[in-house]
Amino acid sequence: LMPTVPEDERIPLKKLFASKIFLVAMLLMLCAGASELAMCQWSSLFAERALGVSKVVGDLMGPCLFAVFMGIGRTIYGVWGEKINLSRALALCAGLCILCYLGTALFQSPMLALLSCALCGFSVSLMWPGTFSLTAAAYPKGGTAMFGVLAVLGDIGCSAGPALMGAVSAAVSSSAKMQAAFPGLTADQLGLKSGMLFCVLFPALILLGIFLL
Repeated sequence: LMPTVPEDERIPLKKLFASKIFLVAMLLMLCAGASELAMCQWSSLFAERALGVSKVVGDLMGPCLFAVFMGIGRTIYGVWGEKINLSRALALCAGLCILCYLGTALFQSPMLALLSCALCGFSVSLMWPGTFSLTAAAYPKGGTAMFGVLAVLGDIGCSAGPALMGAVSAAVSSSAKMQAAFPGLTADQLGLKSGMLFCVLFPALILLGIFLL
């Protein structure tokens, strides 16, 4: 095990919170959790209600393949992480995540939409551990409290992402004006697709944060 940072050398949290780099890292963690869990928790219902596929097919092609691709991405990072330009890789992952959310929401073919959902697992695989690694490189003496703060922000994102998608979906699906504007979609389809489109915001903020860093 790596030795912990001695207390007299550790960067105090007060100093970290005054750093713009750490504030951006907190934003990245928040959006990493939101990007991952919004798709993970809603993809099964989305496949069933918005795409019209059976629950078995939706679960296998959606959250199951999402988890497989996320595992592949994290395995690649674990094996070849030292050779990867982390900032560039995170920017590419955020860009891919944007495309995956757009594809899931906008593709009319259920299989293409489910493939976008599955590939989203690969796109979010690097976000959480990558942000930890970037922050550790910027503050090698941040100590366990620094990682604790980042983990809390990530967990808040894990709760906020699915909750915000649900709120947007509910608001749109209950709007008579929105239903009148898109008569070809049911209320559930319109709401869930709108929620997926809203979630593009999370990887977009990660992309912005990488450029700020």
